[in-house]
Amino acid sequence: MANIQDIGLSAAINILSAITFLLAFAFLRLQPINDRVYFPKWYLKGSRESPSHGGAFVRKFVNLDMRSYLKVLSWMPAALKMPEDELISHAGLDSAVYLRIYLIGLKIFAPITILAFIILVPVNWTNNTLEGLKMQHSDIDKLSISNIPSGSKRFVAHLAMAYVFTFWTCYVLLREYEIVATMRLRFLASEKRRPDQFTVLVRNIPPDPDESIGELVEHFFLVNHPDNYLTHQVVYNANKLDKMVKEKKKMQNWLDYYQLKYERNTSKRPTMKTGFLGCFGSKVDAIEYYTSEIERIEKEETEEREKIVKDPKSVVPAAFVSFRSRWGAAVCAQTQQTSNPTVWLTEWAPEPRDVYWDNLSIPFVYLTVRRLIIAVAFFFLNFFYVIPIAFVQSLANIEGIEKAAPFLKPLIEMRTIKSFIQGFLPGIALKIFLILLPSILMFMSKVEGLTSVSSLERRSAFKYYIFLFFNVFLGSIIAGSALEQLKSFIHQSANQIPKTIGVAIPMKATFFITYIMVDGWAGVAGEILRLKPLIIFHLKNFFLVKTEKDREEAMDPGSIGFDSNEPQIQLYFLLGLVYAVVTPFLLPFILVFFGFAYVVYRHQIINVYNQEYESAAAFWPSVNGRIIVALIVSQFLLLGLLSTKGAGQSTPVLLVLPVVTFYFYKYCKNRYEPAFVEYPLQEAMRKDTLERAREPGLDLKAYLMNAYVHPVFKGGGDDDERFSMSDEPEAEQVLVATKRQSRRNTPVPSKHNGSESPSLREIVNDQRL
Repeated sequence: MANIQDIGLSAAINILSAITFLLAFAFLRLQPINDRVYFPKWYLKGSRESPSHGGAFVRKFVNLDMRSYLKVLSWMPAALKMPEDELISHAGLDSAVYLRIYLIGLKIFAPITILAFIILVPVNWTNNTLEGLKMQHSDIDKLSISNIPSGSKRFVAHLAMAYVFTFWTCYVLLREYEIVATMRLRFLASEKRRPDQFTVLVRNIPPDPDESIGELVEHFFLVNHPDNYLTHQVVYNANKLDKMVKEKKKMQNWLDYYQLKYERNTSKRPTMKTGFLGCFGSKVDAIEYYTSEIERIEKEETEEREKIVKDPKSVVPAAFVSFRSRWGAAVCAQTQQTSNPTVWLTEWAPEPRDVYWDNLSIPFVYLTVRRLIIAVAFFFLNFFYVIPIAFVQSLANIEGIEKAAPFLKPLIEMRTIKSFIQGFLPGIALKIFLILLPSILMFMSKVEGLTSVSSLERRSAFKYYIFLFFNVFLGSIIAGSALEQLKSFIHQSANQIPKTIGVAIPMKATFFITYIMVDGWAGVAGEILRLKPLIIFHLKNFFLVKTEKDREEAMDPGSIGFDSNEPQIQLYFLLGLVYAVVTPFLLPFILVFFGFAYVVYRHQIINVYNQEYESAAAFWPSVNGRIIVALIVSQFLLLGLLSTKGAGQSTPVLLVLPVVTFYFYKYCKNRYEPAFVEYPLQEAMRKDTLERAREPGLDLKAYLMNAYVHPVFKGGGDDDERFSMSDEPEAEQVLVATKRQSRRNTPVPSKHNGSESPSLREIVNDQRL
C-alpha cells in the first residue's frame, strides 16, 4: 500500500517525465525539419509553407535563432489566446465543445477541492480510528473517511458536503448543457451549405422483382415526397474494389521506395524476397516485382469496376436521397415512411467525409444478430480482463510479490525500490494493459454495422467507459481491497467482512493517484511530443518522399480520438466525484490533470489535429449522461460506506440525492437533448428562405449530384459520370413509371422508359378535381 513517500516518488518521476517531454517538444517544434509534424493543420489549410523552401542550407533543417529557445513555454499562452468563436471557425464545433469537457472538470473540481480541504480534511485527520483497527494503512488514509470512528457525529460534515458537491455539479452541468445547446443551434443556423443538410440515408429498402433499387427509390420518393424529392444516389457494394485500391496504393509506395533507392545507387538493382515479411521465398527484382503487381491489381480493379456497374447485385438496399430543401429533408428524416416500421427506414445522412462506407453494404436484417454477438463478446472481454487488473493490483501489494517470488524479497525491501513498485509501477502497468483496448473496441463497433465514423466513435467510447467503470474502477477497488486486507478477511467473522471492505475502499485512492499521474500528467505531456508521428514522418520523408505532395501525404496530423480520450476523461470525473467526500487528497491530482490537459489539447486542436468530421457536438448528451452516472455512483457508494461505519441513520438523508440527481438528468434530457437529436423545422425553413433569397439561381441538383458517390469512384472522370444519377436539368425531373404488375395503372411518368406523360403537379391537380 502506497504511503506519502511512495506517492512523492511517483510524483517526482511523472513530473520529471512530463518536464522532459515538454522540453523536448519545445526544442523539436522549433526545428524547420519538424514543422510538418507539429503544425500539420496549417499545412492542410494551405496557410503555411515548408521552411525548407529558401535560405541557407543549414537553416532548412535547424533553427539557429538562439532567442527563440528562451521562450520554452510560449506555446501555452498562444494556445489560450484564440477566442472560442475563432476556434470554432478554425477547428469546428466538435473540437471546441470537446475542450469544454476539460473546462467542466475545472469548474466542478476547483471549488470542491477548496471546500474539501477546508472542511473534510481536518475532520478526517483529527482521529485515530485506523490505529485501533490494526489494519494496513498509510498517512494518506488518515485523511480519508476511513479514519472516522463508527457512529461518529462527524459524518454530518460528509453528508453536508455530499449535498453541496451534488448541487454544485448539477448547476455546472445545467449551465454547460444550456451553453452547448445554444452553441449547436447557432452553429447549425450559421453553417454554410453542406450536402448532409439536404440528404437522408434510406435503409432496408424492400426488394422488388420488377424494379431495380434505383427505380424503386425514385418512384417511392416522387410519389410520397412529390414537392421535395430532388435526386438520389444508390449505394454500391464496393468493399472489394476499395481493398484493391488500398492494396495498389501500398504497392505503389513500395515501388516508389525501391525506385528512389535505385536512383541513389544505379550500380545495383534492389532485390527482395516474396515470402512472409520479406524474409522467405524466392529472391526477385523489387522494381519489376512491384511493377507487375500494380499492373495485375489495375487489371483486377478495372474488371471489378465493370462488374459493379453491370451487376444489379452490387447495389445494396440503401440509398442517399437528396431533397430540394432542408425542410423537406428534415420532414423525411424525422418521420415514419410507411405503415410497416421495418422498411424504408430514414435517418439524417452523415456528412460525406463522415460516412463509413464498408458498413453500408451490410444487410439490415443482419445488424441485430451482429449486435447480439458483439454484446456477448464484450461481456466476455470484460470478464476475462479481470485477470490483468488483478495482476496490476498485485503489483501494489508488496506482500503478494514477495510470496510469489521470495528470492526478490531483499531487493523489494529496499526503500527506493519499494516506493517505486507501490507508487509508480501499478499505474504504468495498467496504462500498458489498456493500450490496445480502444482498437479492439473500435473493431467491435465496426462489426456492429454503424454507418458513420462519428457514431462508431461514440459507440466505441460507450464501450470503453463501461469497461473502465467495471474493470478499472470497480475491479481495482474489489481486487485491491481483497489482496491488501487478505489477512483481515481470514481472521475475522463473516459479519465483519463488509465493514472491512467499507474501510478498505477509500484506501484505494493511492492506487488511482498513481494512475492519474502516469496517464493524466506524463501521458498528456507525451501526447504533445508526438514521438510516434515524428519518427514515422522522418522515415517516410527519408525513404519515400520525392515531391511536396508526397511530403504532405507523409504527415499524420491525427485526431482528437474521441473514442479513447473521452472515456478516460470520464474516469477522472468518476474518481473525483467518488473520492471528493471519501478521500479528498486525490482531488488536487485530478485538478492538475484537467488544467494541464486543457492547455495541451487546445494547442493540439489549433495546430495539429485534422478534423475528420463535424457532428455539431452530437456527442454532448452522452458526456452529460456519463457525468450524471458518476455522480449517482458516488452517492450510492457513500451511502454503502456510511452504512458500514455505523451511520445507517443517514440512509434516508442520502437517498434523496440520487433521486434528485436522476430527476435533474430527466429534466436536462427533456429540455436540451432534442436540440441534439432533431433538426427544428422552423430553423430549416428559415435557412431555406434565406438561401433562396440570396442565391435564386442555385443549381442544387448539380451541387448534390455526386456528393455521396463512393470515394473509390471519385476522381476518375468517366467513373464519376457512370455513378451519377442523371444529366437532366432539374426542371425536367419526372416520376418513375413503375414496372410492377400490381401498379400498372399508376399515372407515374419516368425518365427510364422515355414516355411522355403529365407532370406531377398536373396529376395532383387532376386528382383534386
